[in-house]
Amino acid sequence: MKKLMLAAATLALTAGMGLAAPVRIASEGAYPPYNLINDKGDLDGFDIDVGNEICKRAELECVWVKNDWDSILPNLKSSNYDAIMAGMSITDERKQEIDFTQNYLPPAASAYAALSADTNVGEGAVVAAQTATIQAAHVAESGATLLEFATPDETVAAVRNGEAQAAFADKDFLEPVVAESNGELSWVGEDVALGGGLGVGIRKSDTELRDKMDAAITSMKEDGTLNGLIEKWFNETGMYFGPDGTGVPKAEAKITPPAS
Repeated sequence: MKKLMLAAATLALTAGMGLAAPVRIASEGAYPPYNLINDKGDLDGFDIDVGNEICKRAELECVWVKNDWDSILPNLKSSNYDAIMAGMSITDERKQEIDFTQNYLPPAASAYAALSADTNVGEGAVVAAQTATIQAAHVAESGATLLEFATPDETVAAVRNGEAQAAFADKDFLEPVVAESNGELSWVGEDVALGGGLGVGIRKSDTELRDKMDAAITSMKEDGTLNGLIEKWFNETGMYFGPDGTGVPKAEAKITPPAS
């Protein structure tokens, strides 16, 4: 009888493990090249490629969930998904609410774009930024008047329609926008380094998931895979990971091209 009970318990445990829910990862799908919606209607971009590789190495079954930026943190805390990979920078303020893995992209430059290269972006200026971002926080502390929008595209539109004098966002997002504007938009002011790089946002209680993802990111840094994905999605001036895990120029980085 004891053997039968033990066998039944083992079978129940095995069945339970087989039915374990997949890890749900949220992304915005509106901030290329970090995350976007591709021609097939699927989430795509740097965050998604990195997330898929993390899940593969950590032996996790993962599914992607599209969520608007302005509710992405509250929905993580409410357990509507298990992790965030949405171009989210590691900051002390966010660490008070959630936990992070180590960074999977070094700190990158933020920049201003305006209709004229001599536009004022300091005190007295009106500057657009996406709500709840490190860029919005920086503008609010800069002396300029902050105009917040739900999406990054709306910040650029605000400049074009005269609501704001400049838009402030990650330079990697603004670069193609400025390049494809046929001279309508210009860089203005100085680039600004903000945050501690991009990390996977995880609930503070999910330490096991954090540790598994952290170990995967470490291996991706060590073998050059993460730098290969940075090269795939960002321009030549982007920052890569050096041997010590800090940001370095491409010439100093070990790069393993992503598998085709």
